[in-house]
Amino acid sequence: MKQPESVQKLINAFSRLPGVGQKTAQRYAYAVIAMDKEDALDFASAIEGVKEKIKFCSICGNFTEDDVCDICKTRDHSVICVVSDPRDILSLERVAGRTFVYHVLGGTLNPLEGKGPDDLNIKQLLKRLDGVKEVIIATNPDVEGEATAVYLARLLKPMGIKVTRIAQGISMGSEIEYADEVTLSRALESRTEI
Repeated sequence: MKQPESVQKLINAFSRLPGVGQKTAQRYAYAVIAMDKEDALDFASAIEGVKEKIKFCSICGNFTEDDVCDICKTRDHSVICVVSDPRDILSLERVAGRTFVYHVLGGTLNPLEGKGPDDLNIKQLLKRLDGVKEVIIATNPDVEGEATAVYLARLLKPMGIKVTRIAQGISMGSEIEYADEVTLSRALESRTEI
């Protein structure tokens, strides 16, 4: 049976989300159809709202509605935690007691995909180093994350800045975004200088 065009369009839209296959997209579309009109319009408005309001922090690259995110506004900038993606910040923030600020690289080094140092926010990081005592590298523990960590360490250590890497409490090949709080806490506490 052929779906009505508007339903098929909604299924196609949901299937563009990461990790959403055709059957899940179809379930999501049917869930939207089952919503009352007010809930469906609120859902659509929430999507429109983030597309209109969310931007990147002018200092660190985190998601924010303002020019500067709340973390950069309120914390000491002497320790910077470098992450690949803004989503990693949310995971690291779940661990209590974090007082450092962040820097989002916008990815990792990946020569196979043609992503080199000039494609990451490394120059912006270098501009932030005045008064910085430590840079914590918290890229994913995969080949690209490790290559990025080594590259950054070689770049920063000659400047006299302490460079540490989060401990490998996070298994190789996994992503920080999905790590639990205990694992992240141990990884941060057991970070090592590189």
